[in-house]
Amino acid sequence: MLRIVDTRTGHLAEIPSVRRHLLSICVHLPVSDAGIGMMDLRTLLVGDVLARTAELHGLQSRTFLTMPDLPHLPHEQAVALDRAMSALGVHPPATLGAHPPDGTLCAAADVHVRAYGTTAQGAAGGVHMDVGRAVPASRETDATDRSHLLSPGLLDAVAPAGTDPLAVRMLMLGHPYGTPVTVTDTALEEARRALGDWRLLVADWAEEPSRPVPADVLRHAHAVLADDLGVPAVLETLGTLATRDDVPAGAKFETFAFLDRVLGLDLARDVGHQHR
Repeated sequence: MLRIVDTRTGHLAEIPSVRRHLLSICVHLPVSDAGIGMMDLRTLLVGDVLARTAELHGLQSRTFLTMPDLPHLPHEQAVALDRAMSALGVHPPATLGAHPPDGTLCAAADVHVRAYGTTAQGAAGGVHMDVGRAVPASRETDATDRSHLLSPGLLDAVAPAGTDPLAVRMLMLGHPYGTPVTVTDTALEEARRALGDWRLLVADWAEEPSRPVPADVLRHAHAVLADDLGVPAVLETLGTLATRDDVPAGAKFETFAFLDRVLGLDLARDVGHQHR
């Protein structure tokens, strides 16, 4: 069973409700006609990781996305958002709509993932997750300042030319979802280098005979993910595993590949291409 800290109470709450067989996740964004920002992307990323974690624990899930009352999201913003979500490995939501929701899909959601400073309008219940701020280093703002908006050149601003967008994902996953993240050039370069190193290791390990995922690693990963979405602890676990001499290369490969189902970092991308 997954447990998430409900920001309204400060206590861990189990999800999904015993009345449900499908985990319903509603992502609430403060997007306005002014543009889409890095904060919006981080909130979508948290919703994506929550859905992936639920599926890893044997639950089916469905994600809905709501925004302020806009007749239509401007075309340039919609294109920028779709492109950025795809580049960052965020699975597209099942439904996009204005909030307050015009139906019961989000009103009765099991989990409401809210961008910093956003209220889950129309939410009748469920667990509420508040996502911490995410801003570029040179554009730190207060809670209500939207001057750091990045659309329509959203992806280029988040991941400049030559930067793997999934390095941005790795950088954000390295922080607990409720804490602020400042995306500096240095931090982004470190994430890019670490991601590249892991992909090379995974490609090398893939050449060795397959071995089962170590039971202790599997138990720990499931436990930290189930306890308020402890993705940073998973990254730390993988970093430690990569250096362990007592774990066969094939087991390392299977572990990285298995946990990448949650991380979404395309860790096996270089398999079969490392010697080219």
